[in-house]
This record gives sequence, structure tokens and C-alpha cells, in this order.
Amino acid sequence: MRKIIFLVLLVTPVLLFGQLGIGLKAGLNFANVTNASSINSSSRSGFLVGFFISPNSKSILSSRTEIEYSRQGYNYESNSNTGNVNLDYILIPQLMGINITKFVQIQIGAQMAFLINAKADSSTSSGSSGSSPYGKLMDYYNKFDYGFAGGVEIHPVMGLLIGARYNISLGNLYKDPSTVMSGGSSTPPSFIPKVDAKNNVVQIFVGWRFGGNSSKKK
Repeated sequence: MRKIIFLVLLVTPVLLFGQLGIGLKAGLNFANVTNASSINSSSRSGFLVGFFISPNSKSILSSRTEIEYSRQGYNYESNSNTGNVNLDYILIPQLMGINITKFVQIQIGAQMAFLINAKADSSTSSGSSGSSPYGKLMDYYNKFDYGFAGGVEIHPVMGLLIGARYNISLGNLYKDPSTVMSGGSSTPPSFIPKVDAKNNVVQIFVGWRFGGNSSKKK
């Protein structure tokens, strides 16, 4: 039921506004996961690139549909192991814009995310290495995620935009490790928290909108 509600939230703003404009954006991610004190997780930097559809609007409300490639993840430290986890997502945010002035827009909405790749690098104090007993890493992750996004965007001149956004996930990052462990392993990988973990990401980005400023009001 929650996924159906999110789909409705994603589609509705597109139906309310016409005359599409397009744009490109790129920026930095500062990502981490919630509820991960058991692995001493810390923020990991990444990047994002994408494009967006932004219907022209002269009213206080507007909409934004985006498709982004987003590199996120986290650093971890558990017993003698340290390392990092890189997660590559395709994000599809659907945002409602509130145009404070023609230069400033607040954005809030929902987003879907699809995991396309996962990689974990680790090292031990002894420097030992070897084949992983855990099988395919992607098997531990939920491929679909969903949540909320909110932020602010500044339009200083022409089509230029500068913004910041916070993404918070509602879906669990990992599956139950006991259902996917292989190779005789009796314990989950050291980079998986002992409780449900969720993505959270701070994004800082710049972009360019072709076809004028959608937040301009008369």
C-alpha cells in the first residue's frame, strides 16, 4: 500500500503542470546509513549526474521530475575490519516546488531508487585477504528503495541553478542476511549493521535549465 501511495505522489505533479522544460545537473553526495552504530559507520562522499524535466510555471507552485545516477554508500569499522561500501543507484525524484521568489525555490517530494551495483572494500589489521565466503554481494541488498526528498534551489541568473537537498529513505537497505548467506558462512558480512539500516544522503549540485526559469513569477 505504501508503494502505491508513493507512485501516486510521483505522478500527480506531472499531471498538474504543462509545457515541459529540461535541464542537466551534477554535484556531490555526502552519504551515510541510519541505525548503523554497530559498525561505526561514517559519511562517504560520492557524486551525482542527471537530467530533469521542469514544466514552466508562473504561479507559486511548480514541479520537477528527475532521473539521476547517484554514487553513495558509507565507511565502516568493525572489530579488526575497516572499509567502505559503494552503492550505485538510479534515483527518480518527483518534487513539488514552492517559488518563494523568482530566484529561490523550496522543493519537497518523494523519490524511488533502484540499486544497480554494490561493492564493498575492506582491510584487516593483519593485512590478510582471500575469497569472500558471502557469495554475490548484490544478493544482500534490496534492489528497490523509496523515501522523501527536500531542499532548496537558487536561480541566480538565466538558466543557472545551485541547490542542496536531503534524501531520506524509508526502505531497508539490506535483506535479512540469514536468507542469502552462502559458502558455509554462519555470520553476516562485517559491513552489515545488526539492525535495519536506511540510506540518507546530502546532495550539493549545480545545473542548467534550458528554456528559461520555471520559478519566474509575474
